[in-house]
Amino acid sequence: MNAPLDSTAVWDALRGIPDPEFGINIVDLGLIYSVECHDGAVAVTMTLTTPSCPSGGWIYEGAKQAVANLPGATKVDVAMVFDPPWSPAMLSEAANRQLGRID
Repeated sequence: MNAPLDSTAVWDALRGIPDPEFGINIVDLGLIYSVECHDGAVAVTMTLTTPSCPSGGWIYEGAKQAVANLPGATKVDVAMVFDPPWSPAMLSEAANRQLGRID
């Protein structure tokens, strides 16, 4: 029997999705705004660096599929929002380092 699905597993799965332009996972890029889990139903709220991101469809489908593949996921809802808009302030420390923004 598998342990119940929790938000930690979802965040970890989303870290496996790299942004193809930057090569940084979508969590460290700050594209994931929230994750909620309840009895196997998962709701993810995410954004893109810009609404016209050419990789947006690929990133969205990758996030949705990564969560759907988790043991115990019974329903997956991924909402794409642009308010608040993404900004570089949302980058994690690891992403800032990878992009050479900090040492």
